[in-house]
Amino acid sequence: MIRENWRLVLLVVLVLGSSLALFGPLGAAASGDSPTNLQYGLELSGGASVRAPLVGMTADPVDLQGESARDLERNIADELGLSPPTVEVRYPQQGAEGTVEVYNDSVTQAEFAAALQTAGLDADESVIDPGLTRATYDTAERVLDSKIDAGGLTGGDASVTTGNRTYLLVEVPNANRSEVLELVGDPGRVQVVGLHPGQNGSYERVPLFDQETLNVNGVRQDRSGQWGVDVAVNNEETAQRFANIMREEGYTNNRGQCNYEVGSGPEGDNAYCLLTVRNGEVVDAVSMGPLADTIESGSFPDDPRFFISSQSQGDARELEINLRAGALPSALDVDSGTTYFLQPSLAQDFKFLSLVTGLVAVLAVSITVFVRYREPGVALPMILTAGAEVYLLLGFAALIGLALDLSHIAGFIAVIGTGVDDLIIIADEILQGERVSTGRVFESRFRKAFWVIGAAAATTTIAMSPLAVLSLGDLQGFAIVTIVGVLLGVFVTRPAYGNILRNVVLD
Repeated sequence: MIRENWRLVLLVVLVLGSSLALFGPLGAAASGDSPTNLQYGLELSGGASVRAPLVGMTADPVDLQGESARDLERNIADELGLSPPTVEVRYPQQGAEGTVEVYNDSVTQAEFAAALQTAGLDADESVIDPGLTRATYDTAERVLDSKIDAGGLTGGDASVTTGNRTYLLVEVPNANRSEVLELVGDPGRVQVVGLHPGQNGSYERVPLFDQETLNVNGVRQDRSGQWGVDVAVNNEETAQRFANIMREEGYTNNRGQCNYEVGSGPEGDNAYCLLTVRNGEVVDAVSMGPLADTIESGSFPDDPRFFISSQSQGDARELEINLRAGALPSALDVDSGTTYFLQPSLAQDFKFLSLVTGLVAVLAVSITVFVRYREPGVALPMILTAGAEVYLLLGFAALIGLALDLSHIAGFIAVIGTGVDDLIIIADEILQGERVSTGRVFESRFRKAFWVIGAAAATTTIAMSPLAVLSLGDLQGFAIVTIVGVLLGVFVTRPAYGNILRNVVLD
């Protein structure tokens, strides 16, 4: 019995799996307060989005002549009066021609070309264009996704859109415009810098750590009640270098001396400080304290943990997010982009109307099917099978954490229509003509109908594939839902309906 109806058994198993994804522990949002694990995008939950390009320009192609990338970045940055992180040299996988990017909006093309030539590169303004490479946009997308996740912004997403110009699109449900602008407007570049007395009464700064060399353990308060972030150096060589600098420059001998006022600078001539610098601005300054004993004992490289203090719990949390997510390679040019905000109350109306639209579609299809066949044994399984297909799609959305928008709802409605259309093809092929009396005749007719359905499914999938792959906004969501629905229909629900119809007809 099970062997003959294994397609129907598969449908039942997948429906149970979808139930676990929708209401149980398998869903991506299983810990949320919603009765289901479904997530909703801006159009169904409200929120804000920002679509903007990254600041900067690119020289491409440039003959890099085998020069060291780090040396080139430092030389070009010095010539432009910028810090090295604002210049990126990308070597090609093959050949000598690569790209040079500058992440700053105050540099002109002429100045950029002059800096390249001063660094020994054969480049002029003709190879310089506004905008940055796709690799840089992909990095920015990854960083923003990490910042959204670390900030607990459920359903938020960053993506790259292409066309006449490349943009970063950041969508965050249940957030206002200022929250999203704060998220994307902060490059999140964090450094720990040492400050100590230099020659002639001046102070010297030496970079010690950045996001790439630190692992984050979490936010906490120290014994004095100071908020901060526990970190650990992830590279033994960097940890040893830090310990050497602390000893050689006198930090450990002046462990309590940090006469530094955030916002104004060092006071007096005896400041030995560890500065926390975010986006080029000093946000906190502390002395060595007990860390000096660990360094003097020589045990720091073996257990390279320390505490980065902050002004408040909120600052510590923001510092933790930036350390975990990394830094944006360049800031977003929000003034050249667009922002969008949808009131949550309006989104709730959209959600309700989407539900009503889906129910109307199901009702209309059900009436049409019953009028067409006038036999509950044929029509009712058809409607239930089509409904199971939508239920499987909802389970799929909950499983992968797909944030549903109106485009996805349109895809669900399209799946209902195409699904019932295919089931009608199966029923008509089997029921028309002479009565089916044997399993062999049934399989022959079902196979003939299935070839038609398979060809239509292949055509739909091929037609929708470019929309699913390309970054075309709402069209992408519609195409993805439609393709997944078509595949579920061909491999699961259509064969399962064939099993049901076989039992009805042969009995």
